[in-house]
Amino acid sequence: MTEANPGQPAVFLDRDGTLILDKDYLHKPEEVEYFPSALEAMKRLQDAGFFLVMVTNQSGVGRAYFTMQDVENVHAKIRADLAALGVTLAAIYTAPEAPDQPSRGRKPSPAFLHDARDAFGLDLARSYMIGDKFIDLEAGWNAGVKRSLLVRTGYGANTEIKEAAQLKNAVVVDGFAQAAEWMIADFNHR
Repeated sequence: MTEANPGQPAVFLDRDGTLILDKDYLHKPEEVEYFPSALEAMKRLQDAGFFLVMVTNQSGVGRAYFTMQDVENVHAKIRADLAALGVTLAAIYTAPEAPDQPSRGRKPSPAFLHDARDAFGLDLARSYMIGDKFIDLEAGWNAGVKRSLLVRTGYGANTEIKEAAQLKNAVVVDGFAQAAEWMIADFNHR
């Protein structure tokens, strides 16, 4: 893990449907496929001074579709692909429970965002959450981040229609690259 500067802002990001294509219960590293310009967008976010943290629900583990080791193997691939660009994904928090199982960290719980804040001294009020599901946005709001962003990739376009009335406090963008540009501009505008 990398170290944050005290009070550093973070970008908390969902995995499937946000950074990588959502393939039902993806659990093989060779199936990882990034959205266009997503890795380069991660580099721009890091260069802009953001601490990068992934927060992901992986209910396939709780449903016994695959193992936690499978999840770790996928995450090792993502970390390696980012490292090739000089990008450090500082932490990955995974909730392996199925939706009907008790879980401390399963989104929309803000627990993992609070854990990252406490572990790295992050400033949640200057941080952002990005995802393709309403529960991603809720996790950010529940943690007190500055803004939650919805991408139209993955389940995002459907979420935008289904949850339209509840998205007044969200920023909605086409994809991860656009989200990165929006966050960098917003952060620099402070």
